Amino acid sequence: MSPDNPDPERPVDEPDQPAPPRTPDAKPLEADPSAEAASGGFGPGQLPASGAYQSSLELRFDEPRRPLRAVATVLGAVLALAALGVPLGLLWAALAPDTPVLKTAEGAIYAEPQPEQPIAADGWFSLLGLAFGLIVALALWFVLRRRRGPVGLLAAVLGTLVAAPVAWQVGRRIGLATFDRLLATAPAGQAFSKPADLRAGGVDWLLGVLPVPHGNLLLPAFGAAVMYTLLAGWSRWPGLRPEPEPGEFSWVSAGTPAPTAAPEPPAPDAAEPPRG
Repeated sequence: MSPDNPDPERPVDEPDQPAPPRTPDAKPLEADPSAEAASGGFGPGQLPASGAYQSSLELRFDEPRRPLRAVATVLGAVLALAALGVPLGLLWAALAPDTPVLKTAEGAIYAEPQPEQPIAADGWFSLLGLAFGLIVALALWFVLRRRRGPVGLLAAVLGTLVAAPVAWQVGRRIGLATFDRLLATAPAGQAFSKPADLRAGGVDWLLGVLPVPHGNLLLPAFGAAVMYTLLAGWSRWPGLRPEPEPGEFSWVSAGTPAPTAAPEPPAPDAAEPPRG
């Protein structure tokens, strides 16, 4: 090693060699295939295969609902709940007490001055109807999981609105034929009973065509709307429907960094500075 030759492995008489010039046919250095494979096989502007698969699943899961399917769902729920109004009416007729009456020349009158049986009939129908609405909202929330939201709420409200008059008509007709027969044929002064009926609710006809329930016939729909709204407010999913977790379909993180590019070769005019 000497002042003229600081590199001990380099001969003194060997001149400095400039960098080889770049030819027009020279190709840029390509990235190492092993590095590309290690990074998941995607470039800076590409999405990994697992991320694309996850995105496609999310889009397919959150695809917009078809209007015809929504209408069919609501109609099917309304028909099913209307059928459930039959056992609800039978249960109400079994629990509500009959009212004792007396036959007179003008018709039937109450056997007691202020009977409590009509009030009990209204009370039983109100309690059963409210409980029916709550159960319907819970059932539709879990049965129609993919239709949660306005479609499920509309199905619950319309279904209970139809089921309530059905239950009322079924319950009030239990024993009504016997009452009408005794009213027409019994002698004056004979005591018999009148089947349960509603005094705090009924159905009005709008323009003679559209039935509009009122009174305690609206309690089932009220209970269903309140319960369904509470379930929607307590839901942990923003869309109310169960959503797949991010880790269920992705095995490679979507944020894997892209491989670094190879360094640029030195310019043709670049040369090492003179030594010594």
